[in-house]
Amino acid sequence: MLEQLFGSRTRVKLLRLFLSEPEKLYFVREITRMIDERINSVRRELKNLEDMGLVLSHDKDQKRYYQANSSFILFPELRGLILKAQVILEDKLVSDIKALGNIQYMVLTGFFVGIQDNSTDILLVGKINRDKLTRLMDKFEKFFNRGINYTVMTTKEYKYRRDLTDRFLYDILENKNIVMIDKFSKVTKKDIEEKEIKEEK
Repeated sequence: MLEQLFGSRTRVKLLRLFLSEPEKLYFVREITRMIDERINSVRRELKNLEDMGLVLSHDKDQKRYYQANSSFILFPELRGLILKAQVILEDKLVSDIKALGNIQYMVLTGFFVGIQDNSTDILLVGKINRDKLTRLMDKFEKFFNRGINYTVMTTKEYKYRRDLTDRFLYDILENKNIVMIDKFSKVTKKDIEEKEIKEEK
């Protein structure tokens, strides 16, 4: 979608990189690794973005670093567009994961909520085709220009680790996160009736 608007896959990847975290500085070879594009293509598009005024360069420690120019006149609009595009991708990711099995619980955390160096970015609980999940994640890693760490648990394992107050699990649950699916918290009419009967006794 964005490639059609901006005309270059490399340029779109650079925009995602710079506008997602505008305070960060990057050098050319680091950028090339992060977006998985050829260095000549990266250099050409960096020059285009710098000529436009959207990207600034700084020399430091004998390296040239690049950073988003937050004073660029269209910066808020472009950043909003990039972030909205990411939301669309996240929604697509969630719907595609749902189609792979019977998901009881799904949480987005890590880079999806702005937490860097997290142990996992997605927690999935339920029955899921792991081979298809691996292929799906490979595809979305290309869209997001980064690796996606994910954890899959069976319902039995999740409940066991939750009851044990497992540190790994609670680090995920107590950190900033977005719950996309939660079938565990649904209270049925039968549950309510049974609770009312117990209270009457």
